This record gives sequence, structure tokens and C-alpha cells, in this order.
Amino acid sequence: MGPKLETTRFRLQLVGEKDHHFFLDLDSDLEVMKYLNGGRASTVEEVEGAIERIKLIFERYQGKFGLWNVFTKETGEFVGWILFRPCKKDPDNLDFIELGYRLKQKWWGKGVATELSLHMLDYGFNDLNVQDIFADTLLNNIGSQGVMKKIGMKFVKEFDHDEIIGDSGSRCVRYSIGKL
Repeated sequence: MGPKLETTRFRLQLVGEKDHHFFLDLDSDLEVMKYLNGGRASTVEEVEGAIERIKLIFERYQGKFGLWNVFTKETGEFVGWILFRPCKKDPDNLDFIELGYRLKQKWWGKGVATELSLHMLDYGFNDLNVQDIFADTLLNNIGSQGVMKKIGMKFVKEFDHDEIIGDSGSRCVRYSIGKL
């Protein structure tokens, strides 16, 4: 089943097979997708493939890692999602975990990504004994880099990412934070 995760304002729920509409709604906003997917909306097929991959992550790691939908506690409104998984290039290393998030535009600039990310750092370091958590974003995604800095992550490197492609290319930065 996985852990029960929540913050002061938000409830996190493991992504399920019937959550396509949340992803399609989120990914239909081209401003949200500016830094992802080549700047275009995701197709139904891409969303279905993503949910299948997410299910495999949950199963492989007994629900400890994966992707959670985020809802407000107050109204139950869908806010976006947060990702917490082993690095795709080293999936057996449970000490090196990727953090990611995608939020509806309505929730930008309201401390949501920071609140959720800090919660996941706490979960990773204290509940799972993870040693290092990293996040990648496009070089021109200043908002996402701001969140990374606010949660204590430090710049690691600039590189060309083979999966993150925005409307301006694939040049990315990586930030990380280690367990104290």
C-alpha cells in the first residue's frame, strides 16, 4: 500500500490506474509543459505509459518510492504530483533518490513545491534512511531551481539531459542534498 504522506495543507495519494484524467488535465497546460515534453501536451498514450511505469516502481519498491498525486486537505482539489524514486540509471541504489514535482499553474508561487519537497526530504532521510536526494531541471527553469535552493539543495552540475526536453532544448542542472 505504501506510506501515508501528508503535509499541513496537502494529502498525497499513490497514483492509481484511474488517474489518467489528472495527468491529462495537468499536462494540457502548455505553460506547465514549457519545461517538459518538448513544450507540448502529453498524449493519452504517453499518460497511459507513464502510469504503467509508475505502477512498476510502486511494485518494485513496495510503495516506498514512486509518484503521488497531491490534493488539498481543505477541498480535495487536485494540485499536481510529486515524484520520489531511485535514479533511473542506478535503480538498485536506494541511497540516491530523485525528487521531482509538477503542479497546476494555479499553485505556482504559493510555497507548494517547497512544502511538498521538504516533506519528501524528511520522509527520505528519516523514514527510508536515504543518503542523497537530487533533482534535475532545465537550465532556464528558474522557478524550479529556486525551490531546490530553498530546500537546501546545492548545485552539482550542468549537463544535457536525455529525457528532460523543454521548448528551448535539453540543457539541465542538477541540485542535491545529502543526509546530515
